[in-house]
Amino acid sequence: MTERIKNTITSLEKNGMECFYADKKEGVLPIVKSLIPKGAIVGVGGSVTLNETGVMALLRNGDYEFLDREAPGLSPKEVEAVMKNCLLADWYLTSSNAVTQQGEIYNVDGRGNRLAALNFGPDKVIIIVGENKIVKNLKEAELRVKTVAAPKNAVRLSCATPCAKTGKCISLSSNDPKLTGGCACEQRICRNYLVLGKQKNDGRIKVVICGEALGY
Repeated sequence: MTERIKNTITSLEKNGMECFYADKKEGVLPIVKSLIPKGAIVGVGGSVTLNETGVMALLRNGDYEFLDREAPGLSPKEVEAVMKNCLLADWYLTSSNAVTQQGEIYNVDGRGNRLAALNFGPDKVIIIVGENKIVKNLKEAELRVKTVAAPKNAVRLSCATPCAKTGKCISLSSNDPKLTGGCACEQRICRNYLVLGKQKNDGRIKVVICGEALGY
């Protein structure tokens, strides 16, 4: 474990978040399995990381009451209903856009369903992040979203945004780029912002940090 990861874990735990460490991505799944009891109601946020670590396959194996927003045949209205039901889940799993060494978790959403679940609702939340998402502070977290997470996710989701073409947010061309600055594109995915800091309910947020790069 690098000093950067050690410092990040120390800061997250001071902010009331329980932390776990996996040296390789293969070590993430056993941690998740040890935390979630069979039969639990589980929801997820959209995440490349959950697929890369095998978590999505685990949740679909029948051991859990999985609220699967990607289940075949769902209409847009039914997908919306699944997202709302996730707010009442026993467990909610997702990744993060950035985690600071000061113990903060930074996320930017288009719809805001993930931010809602992180902030309030599900009894327990597991956030899985690769070492590539660790940054020094919130300023670096903001920059990471505008130059890495948002452009790559826009490409993944086939969004016709400027960042999908250039690899960075157009707000960075300004002399004074704003946190919420960016394009006016209808397909923009950066609309809602959330920082998790000192938690009121210690241990509700559980962070699994992997020593390898995961997701965007």
